[in-house]
Amino acid sequence: MVATLTAKGIGIQLTPMEISESTPLVGGGVGEAELTSAEQQATITVHPGELCQVALEIKNWESQPQNLTLKLDGTFPLQWCHVNTEASILEDETEIVSEQDLDERSQFPEIDLESVEIPGKKSWHTDLWFLVPEDFFEGQDALQESNENSLDPTFWGSLSVYTNPFPSQGLRQPAIAQSDFVLNIQPRSDYTAFLPTVYQEVDFIHHFIKIFEQAFDPVVNSFNSMWANLDPLTAPHALIPFLAQWVDWPMDSQLGLLQQRKLIRRAVEIYRWRGTRKGLRFYLHLYTGLPLDEAVDREEDKAISITEPFGLGCVFSVAHVGEDAVIGGGKPYHFQVRLRADPDYPIDEQLVRRILDREKPAFCTYDLCIEELAVETADLSSSYLRR
Repeated sequence: MVATLTAKGIGIQLTPMEISESTPLVGGGVGEAELTSAEQQATITVHPGELCQVALEIKNWESQPQNLTLKLDGTFPLQWCHVNTEASILEDETEIVSEQDLDERSQFPEIDLESVEIPGKKSWHTDLWFLVPEDFFEGQDALQESNENSLDPTFWGSLSVYTNPFPSQGLRQPAIAQSDFVLNIQPRSDYTAFLPTVYQEVDFIHHFIKIFEQAFDPVVNSFNSMWANLDPLTAPHALIPFLAQWVDWPMDSQLGLLQQRKLIRRAVEIYRWRGTRKGLRFYLHLYTGLPLDEAVDREEDKAISITEPFGLGCVFSVAHVGEDAVIGGGKPYHFQVRLRADPDYPIDEQLVRRILDREKPAFCTYDLCIEELAVETADLSSSYLRR
């Protein structure tokens, strides 16, 4: 709705940039002063915590320039309204809305006595910005019993235009132009979109539905994010023991939290391959962070190498003594584990041995070798630990 009033060659018009579909209930809570006819009132809907833009146009119909003073009055705190200082004067009545950076809204002055000079037959355009505190409905001020209208979200406002100099309190000079408006504070609600259109147009329904939205939204949001509570990588720390018990995974205090999350998440896969080379390499990969090197062909060149040193044994016409076969001295069901670690990320040998003892077949034996890769040369400082 557009509010306009013309008097003594001055026309004033307020145009809200956002038109509300709901209709406020204007009653005693608007104020003691009676509003003018509905055609002269602009309904400005403001959502708490959000900027609301209202275009202001003052038209000088006279051929002579006029010096005017703007004054804002109303039943709401005047610091809710600010004026854009970068106004423009146009020769026609085309509406131009200035683009302002919302981060600079703190630089907008409050409308107390704003003086402007408008040339003859031209218009003066500016923007009014309304900003209501985000906790308007939850603030302690709204619960004061001394204020009967403290919970009324509808306020009355008036923008008056005076000739310079501004009249003193004793003269009581009337305004040459005045535009009244209704400031309706409405909570932002998504639930009203599910209502029939006839109910969406009632402002009371918006406030009533907002009560249920604030009550049910936390429950709905918790349900939508329930998957994150069941994923060991994103679950809260307090749920990690429960998730570990869910997949029958023993918690190890020596492991870091991130390592435990990864192991619990892949526990079923580890169970599936337990007792195999693939399962043991995958377990060590999750613990140490070393790559699996699936693309590397030779087992000895992998960062996690698991080999059987005597391979085929002594097979005539196939094995070569001293190279890939040894006559006597070998152990049955024996394998070697070689880890090539970064010096900056040392590996706990005792913990690796516990993993090997738990994951290998009971009848198998093994050798463990942890090598630290050299930083600049290809030399390896290794410790070969034989069991």
